[in-house]
Amino acid sequence: MFSFFKKKIAPVSAPASAPASAEAQVSSPTTPSPTTAEVALASERPPRESWLQRLKSGLRKTGGQLASVFTGTQIDEALYEELETALLMADTGVKATTYLLDDLKQRVKDTKAVEPAQVKALLIETLTQLLQPLEKPLRIGPQTPTVIMVAGVNGAGKTTSIGKLTQHLAQNGAAVLLAAADTFRAAAREQLGVWADRNTVEIVSQAGGDPAAVSFDAVNAGRARGKDVVLVDTAGRLPTQTHLMEELKKIKRVVTKADASAPHEVLLVIDGNTGQNALAQVRAFDEALGLTGLIVTKLDGTAKGGVLAAIAREHPIPVYFIGVGEQLEDLQTFKAQEFAQALLE
Repeated sequence: MFSFFKKKIAPVSAPASAPASAEAQVSSPTTPSPTTAEVALASERPPRESWLQRLKSGLRKTGGQLASVFTGTQIDEALYEELETALLMADTGVKATTYLLDDLKQRVKDTKAVEPAQVKALLIETLTQLLQPLEKPLRIGPQTPTVIMVAGVNGAGKTTSIGKLTQHLAQNGAAVLLAAADTFRAAAREQLGVWADRNTVEIVSQAGGDPAAVSFDAVNAGRARGKDVVLVDTAGRLPTQTHLMEELKKIKRVVTKADASAPHEVLLVIDGNTGQNALAQVRAFDEALGLTGLIVTKLDGTAKGGVLAAIAREHPIPVYFIGVGEQLEDLQTFKAQEFAQALLE
């Protein structure tokens, strides 16, 4: 699931004093974590084969319209025109669609393919090649703690994704501290608190306080307690809300004050249902924060899953995870070939 550096987790020490201006509360889980542990890559749960079946099912709305193109009996210009329409309808975007069609036609010519089924197999190859730069593991360490800042627009599934990511990290042996930096929406703190209790991890929170101060406290607390990861949940916002985007920049600056090398990862959670608008979000948040990775959610509820191809062609930022459902196991690492096969087979 993740790429870990082998290391010993430092014994849990007494919490550092929080800055007087923040007065953030540090909540500990009811079950204490072991004082030492080896952080290692655990076997993936559930088996990857089970995930592939759910991925294929989740991408059915997008993949169905693409796969229907190859039900004919001949390869002609009409097939390519139909495929172009299907790709555009899937929000693949003009640039990615043009690339895929040009590359596909060259592969058909080189292989002398004569059956639509062969063309579909070649499309899987070219789509995999296009998506390959997006495939990258999330690395935990060697920084201690690894500080991950998470942003996204309202309703993208940000807090839920953080909760699922927390559970995956905990299952793989990482000690996690959550920072509830969405301080203005009580439901966000409560939701994150539920995930903290469920995963028996600590959480730093403060009702109605300054998000940057909470983030600062969390990084210091994570260092004092020998945590492997500090996950900072920020308030959802639209990239057009200038004052809120400035607040995000402030959080990042303050985190850097707490740890000169942090944040080590800046992730954006995007809703697959938004299609090309997701690409616009990637551009805006990357310009403001310098994104290092993406989490793409709700791909099971959309016929616009082709947006990953648009991102790969126009603004290639690694996709660490994709989600196709509400369950924990429905958020998994992104692999280009798996995605292309699930989309078209």
